[in-house]
Amino acid sequence: MAPGIPAIDLFSDAPVGNPKASAYLLAVYAQWFPAGTVFLCVVDPGVGGPRPSVIVEADGRWYVGPGNGLFELIQRRAADTFIWDIDWKPKRLSASFYGRDLFAPVAAMLARREPPPGRPRLDEADRRRDWPEDLAEIVYIDHFGNAMTGLRAARLPAGARLAAADRVLEGATTFGDRPPGTAFWYENSNGLAEIAVNQGRADGELGLAIGSPVKIVL
Repeated sequence: MAPGIPAIDLFSDAPVGNPKASAYLLAVYAQWFPAGTVFLCVVDPGVGGPRPSVIVEADGRWYVGPGNGLFELIQRRAADTFIWDIDWKPKRLSASFYGRDLFAPVAAMLARREPPPGRPRLDEADRRRDWPEDLAEIVYIDHFGNAMTGLRAARLPAGARLAAADRVLEGATTFGDRPPGTAFWYENSNGLAEIAVNQGRADGELGLAIGSPVKIVL
């Protein structure tokens, strides 16, 4: 539907069935993309149910997906935000595959610079205003076993340590700042506080998983 539009697979392994964790990832990764970018976002455990299907425009970027909190941090941190309910319907809409049948075609329309196929939202069923500004949990574990938190490192107090899995971890700037086998936290390339083990796997050695709590220790 939008031939020639370059596509980037940003997170094919976003936290499964977990729009809350995914919301904190999306908010920091999306900021690297220029205005006009269209994000097709499908973390949708309530697919086919009463949760709304939405389009969000935030600071000139477009987001298409379920209104289940996935775009909460995007909306909250943007200077300018508009949101629509998707009115368009395909000829065939599977109750369990909105990503293919509904969200992807709508994303293609927006990529072709067509107007949003919907109407402005009149309620806040898509919002999760009780979610914190920064999430003190593990929200993603990468291929190397490094564990990203939902905490923006720049907002942590100077000299802060992080407690996770009964361990208190000092901060470091690079992996080489700590001896091999040492666990620590650092600011990753997208600004999140991330827990790692130099030349090891933080998930296995510390017993971390998505949703594991993290505490800030001063």
